Amino acid sequence: MKLLHFVVPLLALIAHSAAAQPTRIDVAQTVVQVPLAEDVTMDDAITSMKLRANLHNLMFVAHQPLSTQLESMGHASSRLEIFQFCDPVTARRMVDYNPVFAAYMPCRIALVERPEDRPVLMMLDLNMLIQGAELNPELRRLAEEVNVKLTDVLNAGANGEL
Repeated sequence: MKLLHFVVPLLALIAHSAAAQPTRIDVAQTVVQVPLAEDVTMDDAITSMKLRANLHNLMFVAHQPLSTQLESMGHASSRLEIFQFCDPVTARRMVDYNPVFAAYMPCRIALVERPEDRPVLMMLDLNMLIQGAELNPELRRLAEEVNVKLTDVLNAGANGEL
């Protein structure tokens, strides 16, 4: 009987603890990753992305050369850079519809040097976000257009296309 008094509360604690654990997601499933083609340097990829973004009227709004900053702080780092692009009109319309969308802006593409493999470009999988969001048809169309443009920027960079 004494054992039952111990086991029942223990089981309740375990059940509560399991229920309180947040759902885990595989974050790799939330991004699009494209390795650079064999003949494309990281600098080529950057140039291609900027040119393609300009072609699509996506503003190049920010660049964060994180590896350079880390090195200036005395930390060795393989290359890591973040590039931010924006379609200001669509951004404003999305935020007017729901201010939460501001947290997803501007759109980012990361350049990650991987010592064991080819460098990779990656961005948030906007298809996942667009499909899960409550959007009216016009905003859905605009979001899908930005996604197509940004995906083209990513692929142009990975392939060194002008």
